[in-house]
Amino acid sequence: MLTLVLVESALETIPKQLWEHRAIQRYAEQHEKAPRFIVLDRSYHHSAMKSLALNEKRGRPDIVHFALLEALGSPLNKEKLLTIFVHTIDDNVVSINPETRLPRNCNRFVNLMEQLFRFKQIPPGAESPLLTLKKHNLAQLVHETKPSFVLALSRVGKPRTLEETAARLARERNPMVFIGGFPHGHLSKATAKLANETVCIDREMLETWIVVSRTVYEFERAVSLPKKRL
Repeated sequence: MLTLVLVESALETIPKQLWEHRAIQRYAEQHEKAPRFIVLDRSYHHSAMKSLALNEKRGRPDIVHFALLEALGSPLNKEKLLTIFVHTIDDNVVSINPETRLPRNCNRFVNLMEQLFRFKQIPPGAESPLLTLKKHNLAQLVHETKPSFVLALSRVGKPRTLEETAARLARERNPMVFIGGFPHGHLSKATAKLANETVCIDREMLETWIVVSRTVYEFERAVSLPKKRL
């Protein structure tokens, strides 16, 4: 079983400090929603985001969307050998039922996330929700899930091929992998400290969903899943 965590993900509702910004007010009026119920998106809120701390890492819900589609559609997930969490930059954690089928359209995905932030689970009030959200930092998540080994993928880590990395993970009873769910920058020091090891799998920056898909596939190969499914 592999646990995949998109860490410091660029998925959050509009911070309170931006609620009165003209661009946010205009967007809220057009969509008939209060700013606190709107997901921050650089495509629409770029001018308002300039004053935010770490703004280069924020406002990209599409990154989370693409990465989750890759992970949830994988044979590893179909075999119930993958657990997925999304840790957000403002310290929320989204737990995802492996049977969840997310919208393929990004706008519909964002609407779903807005419902999740508002009601804390999807479907609202369900006994067995597909998505749940709670205020939780990454250290709390690691403590609760108790992984046998935590690996972070980062350009500032030790150079190692993904094949070698996956083989290392496959030897663990309950490995966890951190993959950044943001467009630019590096993992924070607090996040990096939670990992037993940090590895760099390429000399250039790779998109989050590419790293997710390649990591999942190499882990599948390491546990001989492709052969088992034929």
